[in-house]
Amino acid sequence: MADSIALPNDIADCVLRTFDGLPANRKPRERDGKSREWVPLSGIVLSKSTLRIRFLLCFNAESTRKTTFPCNASHSGKSLGNCLFYPAEQANWTNSTGMKCLPSYKLPHAHGNVLHDWHAEIIAIRAFNQFLIQECANISILGLSSSHYVQMRDQDAQTPAENQSFEVGADVGIHMYCSEAPCGDASMELTIAAQDDATPWSAQLLAAHIDAEQSNDLLGRGYFSELGVVRRKPSRSDAPITLSKSCTDKLTLKQCTSMLSSTTSLLIHPGNAYLSSLVLPASQHVPTATNRAFGATGRMRNIKAGESWPGGYSFCPFRVEATDREFTYSRRGATSGQDLVPSNLSVVWTPSWQETLIGGVIQGRKLGDMKGASRISRRGIWRAVAEIVDAIGTPALRSAVGATTYNALKNAEILKERMAVKDEVKREALKGWMRNEGDDKFESRGI
Repeated sequence: MADSIALPNDIADCVLRTFDGLPANRKPRERDGKSREWVPLSGIVLSKSTLRIRFLLCFNAESTRKTTFPCNASHSGKSLGNCLFYPAEQANWTNSTGMKCLPSYKLPHAHGNVLHDWHAEIIAIRAFNQFLIQECANISILGLSSSHYVQMRDQDAQTPAENQSFEVGADVGIHMYCSEAPCGDASMELTIAAQDDATPWSAQLLAAHIDAEQSNDLLGRGYFSELGVVRRKPSRSDAPITLSKSCTDKLTLKQCTSMLSSTTSLLIHPGNAYLSSLVLPASQHVPTATNRAFGATGRMRNIKAGESWPGGYSFCPFRVEATDREFTYSRRGATSGQDLVPSNLSVVWTPSWQETLIGGVIQGRKLGDMKGASRISRRGIWRAVAEIVDAIGTPALRSAVGATTYNALKNAEILKERMAVKDEVKREALKGWMRNEGDDKFESRGI
């Protein structure tokens, strides 16, 4: 994880320019003058300060083509035709849009084929993982020692607890742009400000709510006066219950487990894979909220900044920075008198492949159709990792990836250090975190 120079506006521009290049059918639909569709946008940008070559590439969940702005020149901050120049090399590798998740009662029917959470931030992270896996595959197939962002680890550095074959380059910075404040604790002040009546709901009502829902006691958007707590995804009061945690909570945990998923961490060492900065529009950045939600002096105060665990894990708080850029299709994009209508499209973009999703599956496919599984689904990422492990994996790695069920894979001995980190963070900082179970019994056959 390199703390390379990357200005918030440059990061936002990187993501927004990629989105602007999309065809109309990948964007929120145009409606009559009385209403317009809106959607959250997130993107992951990689920066490098050590190379003279400048790149600008984006990962949006709402993109369909590669947007690249390369140049060997060093005209900082200038734009020449379709070529952009920045002080450091920057590349937007994943872009994503989306705002929904799968109800708990549908999880047993997902079989690894359906996304549980297609909020833009989560799609961008999953697409980033798939991108890194493909970088590992390219290195393996071509017999290289490194790609632009991923490299082989020295064998001398590999130990039983840190036996991954690959790592993100030490000079790579990882940055994230979000067009809306992440749902959950980081956006609660904004939620309060949007209420017609901001009077806190009573503690008695909260206690009654918890007693009534028993195991479903994670808060969504309600009881907004309760700050610093773990929340499930917000939804309408009449929507089916989900135990999918808020984007704020998931990003907070990523400060300790890295941006890698458990399956990706079988291949890639977590040490250099931590987020350097999170960029939000100034209208969405409430420092009090983000410091409380993410900061070392907020609810993470029981975890010391820089604290390390076995397996290469550590607590690496990211910076939260503001940009004056606004996304065209944000909640703030409507003109006076226009009604905002949520878009049902979620679009995944990386430089080499793209997908359009509706309801957590590929557009046009049904929920139970295995052909509807996204490349960033549990099954899709497991399959991509398995293909690499078949070629270069150690016996321990082959044993883990060859598990008969996804649950066995997630609980493999080789992942015990990661599981220990998650358990400690949930116990000390993210109290009340409940597992979103029900889609871990599907088998490796057919991956």
